[in-house]
Amino acid sequence: MEARAYLKFVRISPRKVKIVCDLIRGKDIATARAYLMTTPKAATEPMLKLLNSAIANATTNHGMEEDKLFVSSAVADPGPTLKRGMPRAKGSYNRILKRTTHLTIGVSERD
Repeated sequence: MEARAYLKFVRISPRKVKIVCDLIRGKDIATARAYLMTTPKAATEPMLKLLNSAIANATTNHGMEEDKLFVSSAVADPGPTLKRGMPRAKGSYNRILKRTTHLTIGVSERD
């Protein structure tokens, strides 16, 4: 059984978050927390909070033991894109895309 936690509409590009997801996927909880605390990426702060939430869901709702947990899935899907713009030379206009991300972390017990 897998316990999951979701975080939607995070104002970070999915491309940047996928790097952190690949870093912790398949690791045990202590190692994943250590990676998230020491990695100098902007995505690590919301990912750490989400990991702690998934662990709390597993222990509280599903009765799993925290010592046996590992990160079974970590997914960063694109959310809606905010369209903004900036005036440029000669009356033209450049579009700026502010991307959002939907994060999902799943934790399971090792046998």
